Amino acid sequence: MKYNLFVDESCHLEHDSIPVMCIGYIKVPATVYGELYQKFEEIKRRHRTPGEIKWNKFSISRLALYKELVDFFFCTPLEFRCVLVKYKDRLNNQDFNQGSHDNFYYKLTYYLLRPNPVDLQYRIFMDIKDTKGKQKLQKITEVFNNYHKGKSPFIHFQHLRSNENIFFQLTDLFIGAITYKARVENKEFTGHQAKLEFIHYLEKASGFSLHEGTAPWETKFNIFDHQPKNQ
Repeated sequence: MKYNLFVDESCHLEHDSIPVMCIGYIKVPATVYGELYQKFEEIKRRHRTPGEIKWNKFSISRLALYKELVDFFFCTPLEFRCVLVKYKDRLNNQDFNQGSHDNFYYKLTYYLLRPNPVDLQYRIFMDIKDTKGKQKLQKITEVFNNYHKGKSPFIHFQHLRSNENIFFQLTDLFIGAITYKARVENKEFTGHQAKLEFIHYLEKASGFSLHEGTAPWETKFNIFDHQPKNQ
């Protein structure tokens, strides 16, 4: 069995003054990839939304679309997992990440992907974020090949732009909502009513609070709550 994973990040920059960050993926079984892709496109057409869906372009006029995408996710074999980092300002890259925020990024990607069963195969597509993309892909591939002694189940890593595959849009929507809820809980702001309504809808559908971690064995909708310790 093969899967395609579409990985995206939110608030991932080291010095953006935002205390949380999130990296996550939508996992698509290869056997039904084409069918689910078509259904996703049909939902967008029905709501007259040809453009890219992104959390930072959230529109109250598209709330029904966002909710239907949640329903679509939970009635199909799609899966979601993310690593939510709270208190990003506590990170001590000098002591724990060989002085590099990039090394912390590699660790997060490792934590994100590692729980996937090793007897299956995965193709990983990552949203392009900066000019270090090729270097990051090489390093991540090396990390997993070393860990699995040359027999990594992650058989392919590739960068794509978010507008090149529709499933990035669902990843972006979910990690955006999770990061937003964590920031509301951190009392950075009170939150926009339409965004909070969507967050409540996603929480009700998943059965989990978006700012909290889920049980590690959850496979449909999984949040790993990572909190760096105070130094």
